Amino acid sequence: MKDTKDMLRIVGIILLGLFVLIVGVPLVLTAAGIVVGTIVGLAVLLIKVAVTLAIVYLLLVGVRALLK
Repeated sequence: MKDTKDMLRIVGIILLGLFVLIVGVPLVLTAAGIVVGTIVGLAVLLIKVAVTLAIVYLLLVGVRALLK
């Protein structure tokens, strides 16, 4: 019986932690003025810039190799 109580207590703590993560974190981020969509948009923009820089670098290396 004691093991069952301990197991239910552990499961309750895990469920409470999941609730805080799922509900609490977005509320805190919204209250802080950070919108999740904006963060995703910035991440996509950063990826686009990185891909563009990689393409430019590869073109420059290719031109340099052709000129040698």
